[in-house]
Amino acid sequence: MSGRRVGFCLSDKKRRRMNLDIFAELCAGHGIEVVEIDLTQPLAPQGPFDVIVHKLSDVIVEATHDSQSQQLLSNFQNYVSAHPSTVLLDPLPAMTRLLDRFVSYGIMSKLHYSLRDWRICSPAYLEVHSASDMASIQDAVVTKGLSFPLICKTRVAHGSLSHEMSLIFSGGSLSKIHPPCVLQSFVNHGAVLHKVFVVGDKHFCVERPSLKNFPSGPCDKKTIFFNSHQVSKPESSSDLTSMDEQMPCLPPPSSAALAALVKELRIQLGMALFGIDVIINIRTHTLTVIDINIFPGYEGVPQFFTSLLSYIQSVLDQKNSLGPKPTGSPQSTQTTGGSSASTGQ
Repeated sequence: MSGRRVGFCLSDKKRRRMNLDIFAELCAGHGIEVVEIDLTQPLAPQGPFDVIVHKLSDVIVEATHDSQSQQLLSNFQNYVSAHPSTVLLDPLPAMTRLLDRFVSYGIMSKLHYSLRDWRICSPAYLEVHSASDMASIQDAVVTKGLSFPLICKTRVAHGSLSHEMSLIFSGGSLSKIHPPCVLQSFVNHGAVLHKVFVVGDKHFCVERPSLKNFPSGPCDKKTIFFNSHQVSKPESSSDLTSMDEQMPCLPPPSSAALAALVKELRIQLGMALFGIDVIINIRTHTLTVIDINIFPGYEGVPQFFTSLLSYIQSVLDQKNSLGPKPTGSPQSTQTTGGSSASTGQ
């Protein structure tokens, strides 16, 4: 089948990191044209598109306070609404949910129930909306079952500030937090982070450095401020990731448990391109989910391009076999998830 067109709507930074030109060459060899979408220009003349792959995190976040971004987002939504046969990877509402850690951590907390047979969980967490009543925050830490040390993260899970975190060791140090933010119990995990990269029906697990172990319980240690990117990049080397003692090797994540986790989150999120940060609790060996990421960098995944191409081909084939859908059908509501091919189910 020829004439298949896939639009990519990415920031310049994401485009460069992904090496979109190289991916476009790979697609061209399989009869698929890759088109870079310019949001600042009318979309209709740039189309038509069979599939649109996007990461509109910047625009979605900025649209909350910037009229120009609001207009760009509105133009995009209007286009996909007017072209119900275009498959959107991934649905905008799903991406918006993951940009809010208050929402995404709520999703993570329920994994304990839906995946209890696999001993998968997420740490206890607390939403902090304001710092006006520090005593009530300290009380909530206790009543919600959080344990020190605590990781403090921004509510918005996008942009450079979202990687600025802190490790808090006592209730008295909570005065240094800057709401809105999330407090999450820190789980000792032997300084090893497992990043799970999802591409449609495939997933890959890559090991990264992470924070070392710390004594459990409150103490007088000063708050540690750190950037999660600097700590957990493949080439990272930091005092925060250097173990103070010999750690016995933890078991790697069970491949069957990871598959169950990915399957469950694809259903819960309705997404095909996302990442999951998981750690292994050194005490219980429980698989612990600590974050979910929108369209991550896929660093360390050599199969990313072929996997993405394979998934796009499967979406195109499914779209072709389903045939055109009349406007107003369940699959035409692209601003709320688009075609069933974009749900990852």
